[in-house]
Amino acid sequence: MNSAFSIPHSAIFLVGFMASGKTTVGAALAKLLDRRFIDLDEWIVARAGCPIADLIAREGEERFRQLETEALHESARCSAIIAPGGGAITRVENREVMLRNGVLVWLDAPFELCWQRIRQDGVVRPLAATEEAARERFLLRQPLYRQAAIRISVNESQTPQEIAEAILLQLSR
Repeated sequence: MNSAFSIPHSAIFLVGFMASGKTTVGAALAKLLDRRFIDLDEWIVARAGCPIADLIAREGEERFRQLETEALHESARCSAIIAPGGGAITRVENREVMLRNGVLVWLDAPFELCWQRIRQDGVVRPLAATEEAARERFLLRQPLYRQAAIRISVNESQTPQEIAEAILLQLSR
């Protein structure tokens, strides 16, 4: 898996649970590397013409996952920093696309931090409507996140810039 970054124009996929910092860290990392940043949730909102919560309520999680897979296919071949949704990794096809086109970096934030951010950010997250539901998804996804080539521990005292610099250090090794 590590060899994918040996090509300087490979995509970098930031994976991790909801509210682990993929969007804010991704933007900081893109700036450091002078690359484009793609937030797949934003892509889906633009394509669907509505917030993700509305899309899921109207068409179901499966439709959301289909759009997410389309977004991955469209964006994976560019040398961008890409932040898929926290559950993108649950589909085999998505994992294959990411592994084939770049390197996966896991933002390993503890559940308590993610849950605190979920409650504070004001974004409706239908797939984490309760702490119990969120924790269950968190635990189910951990083995998939562990497959990432690079693991970055995230804590509440770190800034997105510090995390981006930690990623850059790991990528250079």
